[in-house]
Amino acid sequence: MRAFLSLYLSNLFLVGGSGLLTTYLAVLLTRDAVSTGLIGLMTSLYYLGLLLGARIGYMLIANVGHIRTFGASTAIVTACVACHGMVDNTYFWLLLRLVVGIAMMCNYMVLESWLNEQASAEQRGRIFSVYMITSYLGTMLGQWSLSYYPELGLEPLLLICLALAIGVVPLTITRRIHPKPLKPVSVSFFYFFKKAPQALMAVFFAGMISGSFYGLAPVFGQKAGFDAEQVALYMFVTVLAGFLAQWPMGVLSDRVARSALMRGNALFIAIISAFIFVLPVHQIYSFVLTFAFGLGIFTLYPLSSALANSRVDDEDRVGIASALLISFGLGAALGSGVLAKVMDMFGYASLYGATAILAFIMLIALTLINTQQDDEEPGENDYMVSASDVNASPMVSSLDPRIEEEVAQEQLMVTDEDEMLQELNEEEQQLEGEWEQLVTSVNKQRDSDG
Repeated sequence: MRAFLSLYLSNLFLVGGSGLLTTYLAVLLTRDAVSTGLIGLMTSLYYLGLLLGARIGYMLIANVGHIRTFGASTAIVTACVACHGMVDNTYFWLLLRLVVGIAMMCNYMVLESWLNEQASAEQRGRIFSVYMITSYLGTMLGQWSLSYYPELGLEPLLLICLALAIGVVPLTITRRIHPKPLKPVSVSFFYFFKKAPQALMAVFFAGMISGSFYGLAPVFGQKAGFDAEQVALYMFVTVLAGFLAQWPMGVLSDRVARSALMRGNALFIAIISAFIFVLPVHQIYSFVLTFAFGLGIFTLYPLSSALANSRVDDEDRVGIASALLISFGLGAALGSGVLAKVMDMFGYASLYGATAILAFIMLIALTLINTQQDDEEPGENDYMVSASDVNASPMVSSLDPRIEEEVAQEQLMVTDEDEMLQELNEEEQQLEGEWEQLVTSVNKQRDSDG
């Protein structure tokens, strides 16, 4: 684990800075009476950027390598953060969120492909778990740090720039071997939807709900009367719940059918969201309810991923991970905009009313699909810890400890064609030489016998 300390530290600061930026912008814009629709659109553009960044990240890493891609992408994010303090224009900020999403996905791809290549098969699961823990810690620290800046001045932006700048240092000065370039992963979304319809449907709704939560829950808290410190604590408590729920849910998913757990999660989210919507906002029980909400929503993605992986073969691991990310990203981009409009029309509390409806629709859809699906057998090691956000690249499934090293490398790494041809020619020459030796030996033996 120490060998990957530089990657973990870079991820910690990177996620911490980006998480703080998301909450800071939502709280600041709400304070300045910007429409909830624009705030939701800003969140949608960030998730759209994450999806677009997957393709751009492949091209960058293939052409300039991992370290240069990480340095350039982080520099772009830092420049965008600085622009928020220099240009006070909400519509310009929309463009900045799109660019930040693209650059952040490039960084996630650098980190995860690096971990994948240099982790042995038997260590991959533990290494990836530590990676996700640093993601959770970074998210929570980012939310918590906002509580020290209730005035919402330029200080949080400076802190974000500081975190991003520090995050570049460990990775760029690492002495680890530089990883090889990547090749794009071709994905047939509809092929995988036929394979795992419940998982992709659940992930789509999870994207709508959790994507809206990250972008609009700070708006809910601000309009409910929370100050900046309380909003930061509100977000911190929710993410903490998701972090604490990962291990118990992983154990449970090895013993209970994941499809049943997913339907149970949908029902639980619907009930908790309905309580938040109906009950008057009070700091104590609002924090209790949002903790319960985090238990449900942040375990839905890893449950769906586990179910999807139980329905595909090893050669489809990377493809199904990409399909899950596409489904989640589309849900997050769509949900943030739609729920923002709902909040504009029906008030801030309607965020959780709409969430309850979405969760109930998800429950119905999963139930209908389940009647047409074969029962799956619970199996160990399918459940993978997840931050339930599109902060993971299509390489995530190759970090699954059940996948052999050769399979992961074959799916993700570029093999130099010239090098392959050279190796084949050398093997051919070697075989020709051995054949000539064998023929010579046989002729000598024949002559001696004659």
